[in-house]
Amino acid sequence: MPLNTLYVKKGFEKTVYDGHPWIYKNAIDRVRGDCSPGDCVEIKDWRGKFLGIGYINPASYITVRILTRKKENIDGRFWRGKLKQALDFRKKLGIDALNAYRLTFSEADFLPGLIIDKFNDYLVMQVLTLGMERVKETIVKILVDLLPVKGIYQKNDIAVRSIEGLSMVDELLFGEVPEEVVIDENGVRFYVNIAGGQKTGHYLDQRCNRTLLNPISRGAHVLDAFCYTGGFGLNAAKFGAKSVLGIDASEEAINAARRNAGLNEVGEICKYEVANVFDRLRELEEKGMQFDVVVLDPPAFAKNKRAVEGAIKGYKEINLRAMKILRNSGFLLTCSCSHHISWDLFEGTLLEAAKDAHKSLRVVAKTSQPSDHPVLMGFDESLYLKCLLLEVS
Repeated sequence: MPLNTLYVKKGFEKTVYDGHPWIYKNAIDRVRGDCSPGDCVEIKDWRGKFLGIGYINPASYITVRILTRKKENIDGRFWRGKLKQALDFRKKLGIDALNAYRLTFSEADFLPGLIIDKFNDYLVMQVLTLGMERVKETIVKILVDLLPVKGIYQKNDIAVRSIEGLSMVDELLFGEVPEEVVIDENGVRFYVNIAGGQKTGHYLDQRCNRTLLNPISRGAHVLDAFCYTGGFGLNAAKFGAKSVLGIDASEEAINAARRNAGLNEVGEICKYEVANVFDRLRELEEKGMQFDVVVLDPPAFAKNKRAVEGAIKGYKEINLRAMKILRNSGFLLTCSCSHHISWDLFEGTLLEAAKDAHKSLRVVAKTSQPSDHPVLMGFDESLYLKCLLLEVS
């Protein structure tokens, strides 16, 4: 059956040609035919030139997400090809040898609205869009065929689903999934609560950045702020830290961090506190506490453009406090996980904080997300994680 056709307004086709996979509501000229939300449509420019095929949801401001720029059938063979392409990409890079990694990263893996993380023989899916929700059963069948999978669990606790007109109910999609599994990351073991953890259960995107703490942690007193379940701090302990203090506002996360410390037999080294990080940093400064290494890995302060101004104030505040509690020539590992905060904006904020703290900064490492979270050129939204390791003096 031929697809209905969506025409893009004159001038708006350039972003599609440049590689961006979204078509916003204000870029649409007209739709020929009756489309139901989630249907695939053929996309053409104002002259009728073919641009691609995507699925449509008029309820979302991101009205169309492009699936392909070729004229091809969107069927089971198509979905199998895309999933196999994502898996083969990770095999080529050796990522599939890890027992925990991201299998698909939405648009950056040409599967808009689909995020899958692999923990041992279990998969955790986030289906973010109506178009992908409609082919979920097909996706699950293909995954079971491609991989040795014991269970697939869907985490729906993300606000974008409500924008797409979808419910936010978690559910088991295949097999059985235990309450938690144990994964190994850089030689550090973590309990992963598949059903109850944030996002898909563990922040895999900081896997490589955590290794930046080697060798600066050796014999060091380390502060791990916004520690969640202890990722950075436990790596620091493995690398020989003398002490680690982890702080997070979530009591559940702190309890998990303590369990992870016990799992790695570093409970005497790693101590944890439930506290507001902004307030606790200020208190540590007032008490004259000093650390050799400070890690700042906050949640996204800017989830949309309107939040950028407030986010910059937040980033400046926590980095200023961190610089003040570092010993001379200490190290600050600081991160931003919002694509709305550009590298220039992030680095500029850090420089302003350093001026106010009367500190000088030297860049030791400038990194981003690992290759199982690929960046699609032409789609700036896929580059979200910024990480800087700085010497502060």
